[in-house]
Amino acid sequence: MEKQSKPRFAAEFFRTRPIFTTAEFYDFVRKHGGSLNRQTQRNVLHHFTRRGVISSIRRGIYCSVPPGTDRQSCPVDGYLLASKLAENAVIAYHAALELHGRSYSLQNHITYVTDRHAAGRVFQFRDIRFRSVMPAAALVRARREDFGVTSVERLGQSIRVTNLERTLVDVLDRPKLSGGWEEIWRSLETVPYFDLDVIVEYALLLGKHKTIALVGLYLEQHAKALMVTDAHLSKLQRQRPREPQYVRSRAGEPTSLVSRWNLIVPESITKKLWEEMA
Repeated sequence: MEKQSKPRFAAEFFRTRPIFTTAEFYDFVRKHGGSLNRQTQRNVLHHFTRRGVISSIRRGIYCSVPPGTDRQSCPVDGYLLASKLAENAVIAYHAALELHGRSYSLQNHITYVTDRHAAGRVFQFRDIRFRSVMPAAALVRARREDFGVTSVERLGQSIRVTNLERTLVDVLDRPKLSGGWEEIWRSLETVPYFDLDVIVEYALLLGKHKTIALVGLYLEQHAKALMVTDAHLSKLQRQRPREPQYVRSRAGEPTSLVSRWNLIVPESITKKLWEEMA
């Protein structure tokens, strides 16, 4: 292999990026005066892969292998990997709660939002299942897909994740992606403070009456702890469903109508029955 195909700075790149894409590597090479030839750059990656310095996770994504570690068992951070599965990936739903340190339990699946070709796909790596979902249609129409998206540092790299306010609404909107009602309630209850104006704004932006009502129900149930005002609840109540809507429950589970929100809700939510079993 030619000398220029093995730039000395490549090793530093691998040391500082536990997971990276070929696009990130190519950009790094160009910025440091390396060869602009794509085949030469691919040869560099193949060279270091054969040496066991890096390992391919899937096409276009690699992980760095720490010295003395086997490539089959080297640690791979799931959240960082998810952020690389699409160029504009945003960690969301239960995975966002986990990343913010606010989940009641850890799960072996990570959901991320993207509007790219990867949307709707499922990818399994070791024991972690990755699922991509499209951004909500209302956000796309309003061109506000980045509403409530923030960045956090993970192993020296910046990744995008929904903030806690957006995450609260999202997990209530799609509980199947969020571990179910008990997991959602217990996770959200670990958060001591929310920007309530942001929650209300995002819920109304989504425009889903059932979800708006669920947000109102949660905030009303936790009004004292979260300092929820009547003004917040009134804005949500005006957009509740016109007719009672069923909230998904387990087969045979008792339900009751919460008239303020026009929701027929399982008693496990209204009475938080899991607390009685604790």
